[in-house]
Parts: sequence; C-alpha cells; structure tokens
Amino acid sequence: MKAFRLEELEAERAANDGAYLQFLRERTMSVGLYALDAGSVDPQQPHAQDEVYFVVSGRAAITVGQETQSVARGSVVYVPAGVPHKFHHISEDLRVMVVFSPPES
Repeated sequence: MKAFRLEELEAERAANDGAYLQFLRERTMSVGLYALDAGSVDPQQPHAQDEVYFVVSGRAAITVGQETQSVARGSVVYVPAGVPHKFHHISEDLRVMVVFSPPES
C-alpha cells in the first residue's frame, strides 16, 4: 500500500517551485497534484493519455474541446487523450488531483 497526505504533497510541490508534482507512478497509471493560483494562466497542452481531474480545492472553469464547465471542490472531470483542455477564470487557488492512464511520459 502507498498512502499520501495532501498537506505533505502540497508542501513538496511548493518546495520544488512547480505547478505539478507527480507522486505516484505505476504500470498503468500515474497520479499528481496540479496547482494554479487565482488569476493565473494554465499553460498545459493536450496529453497523450486519458486524464481524470479531481478538484481538491478552489474555483475555476475548464474547457475541454468545445465544452466549458465550472469546477469547484469535489468536481471530477474526464479528459480524453489528445483533446485540448485548459483551466481558466481561476477565481480561487486551484488544487487538482490528476490521474493519467497510461502513466504520463
């Protein structure tokens, strides 16, 4: 078993000065914590893997392909591989758990 505490993951991510911290990588998936502060711009490009986002905290909108949805704590969003997507209108610091399958390269 591997177990993680969100506070510790957030501290490690912040200490590494990055928006993304991959904290689990297995044969069929990887998991990370993604952080975007209020008012920031999401720089990500489409990924080669399917993704599931689970919003841990914050408020924003996400556009996946041509669809836009508001997200907040507890929201879950699936993004198929290769589809353009971005968080925007980030009104509260956003912390998102990201699951990639297969693992992010």
